[in-house]
Amino acid sequence: MRNISLRELLEAGCHFGHQVSRWNPKAAEFIYGAREGIHIIDLVKTKKALDEAGEFLKNQAALGKSIIFVGTKRQAKTFLKEEALRCNVFYMSERWIGGLITNWEEVKKNLSRIKKLEEEIKNVEGIFTKAEVVKKQVKLQRLLKFYGGIKDLQNPPDVLFVVDVKREQNAVHEGQKTQTPVVAIVDTNSDPSWVTFAIPANDDAAGSLKLIIGAVADAVLEGKEIQEKKMQEKKKVEEKEEKKKSEEVK
Repeated sequence: MRNISLRELLEAGCHFGHQVSRWNPKAAEFIYGAREGIHIIDLVKTKKALDEAGEFLKNQAALGKSIIFVGTKRQAKTFLKEEALRCNVFYMSERWIGGLITNWEEVKKNLSRIKKLEEEIKNVEGIFTKAEVVKKQVKLQRLLKFYGGIKDLQNPPDVLFVVDVKREQNAVHEGQKTQTPVVAIVDTNSDPSWVTFAIPANDDAAGSLKLIIGAVADAVLEGKEIQEKKMQEKKKVEEKEEKKKSEEVK
């Protein structure tokens, strides 16, 4: 993962927390102080947490684990989707689908419905009327709005990366119930004990979100490159063994 400096964190506004009156006492461990009624986050701890979270996500990606980026707030959703697509992971930017982890079989039915509708629309000639096709397209678009970022998910996710644990508490709680690791950006109004890896930072400012989400995506990409390299090496070994067996037969 690219080394993010303290200066970059400072310039992105990662140090600005919420109003002192809105703080969560459990966030005290990463609060440096207060200025004009606003809590200031200790960026040394932010950098350390970001490095640790990035290393974890890199290792998970290298192992081929499925990761979902979750962030539905206005400031984050567009960039989160872009970064998820860049590092080729699943994402949820409209709303968390309840039961995604705890009631997977029900969610899977909607994912199957998407594939069925896509196939039907693709092969419509002589089967459906124009009105029926339009109706199916409307249904498909409605499903894709919420499920589009996870439509190719085969099993419950192995890891969640969450922007704003307070807003996405349903996702976090499902992770807790199923012991699914949760990496999250945690502001001063939230409880860091809810998640596996808490990255203390401003979860409202666009600059802060772009810097951290981008760094997380870089870590995942690095892990995927390691996975790809391992797969290529494994393929070479298998081809070599196959060649050796063929020669022995001759």
